[in-house]
Amino acid sequence: MALSDYLNTFGQDLLRRHGERIHKLAINAGMTCPNRDGSKGQGGCTFCNNVSFSPNARKAPVVSEQIEAGRRVIAKRTGAKRFLAYFQAYTNTYADVSHLSALYRQALDEPDVIGLSIGTRPDCVPEAVLDLLASYRQQGYEVWLELGLQSAFDKTLEKVNRGHGFDEYRQAVLAARGRGLPVCTHLIIGLPGEGRRESLLSLERVLEYGVDGLKLHPLHVVKGTLLANQWRRGEYQPLTLRHYIETAADLIERTPPEVVYHRATGTASPDILLAPDWCAKKWRVLNDLEKELRRRQTRQGSRAAKVTHPTPDQRPLLQSAG
Repeated sequence: MALSDYLNTFGQDLLRRHGERIHKLAINAGMTCPNRDGSKGQGGCTFCNNVSFSPNARKAPVVSEQIEAGRRVIAKRTGAKRFLAYFQAYTNTYADVSHLSALYRQALDEPDVIGLSIGTRPDCVPEAVLDLLASYRQQGYEVWLELGLQSAFDKTLEKVNRGHGFDEYRQAVLAARGRGLPVCTHLIIGLPGEGRRESLLSLERVLEYGVDGLKLHPLHVVKGTLLANQWRRGEYQPLTLRHYIETAADLIERTPPEVVYHRATGTASPDILLAPDWCAKKWRVLNDLEKELRRRQTRQGSRAAKVTHPTPDQRPLLQSAG
């Protein structure tokens, strides 16, 4: 059995809809973040060394060159012939819409690129940007808006210096889905002060407002971050692999089967990873997750509740964690 036998994976979803393997190519567009440039804060999130999330972070931000480099790698690995351009590093809607349009168009002008996946923050998706992305959907491109929420608890978001709260996410997801844009929400397991309960409640809040895709990540402690200093001082205890597997399985069980899992774990490069060491072992984590779901004799959606999506003025915010 494979993990895709237990959950609705993005790769299998693309294969069903497009009839062939589609691969994401990570793009570094040279963006920054309002939590780094001083408009909202300095230094970014306490856990963020963006090199850990973007394999192209050290490359020159020339989109066509990055796509060509990605093609060569994928040709050797999977043989995929069509791609999604994944604007991944930092906040990829944080610029004037004309600049964004030029960047996105560089990717879409490549004949084998069928669409975009745009990683960003919930507080950086103005209407003009959403309209631009929706226009690509109307032209027949595959377009995903990836929102880095991480937690539905405002207290946690403040603790890790996110610079936004859940309400910004709520507004962004409603505005995007109102334009027909699929939303993939990122959630982190193991944030300071959070346990299984908070992870389940964060998923519940996300599902209440509607979501089309999910990414789960364990919290990495990587070099060059405030979290690394907290870890060294004993102020943060990384989660164990067992905790991650059990919590991820709990979330998968409670996720409706139509929601697409873009990712069920995340890894960091060994050269910057400090803890936990298992975060450098992607396939071990995925294999253990498959074994856990098989042991439980369960799968995605087996414990999902029916959800009615609220109107924008409904639902109070979660203020605390732990």
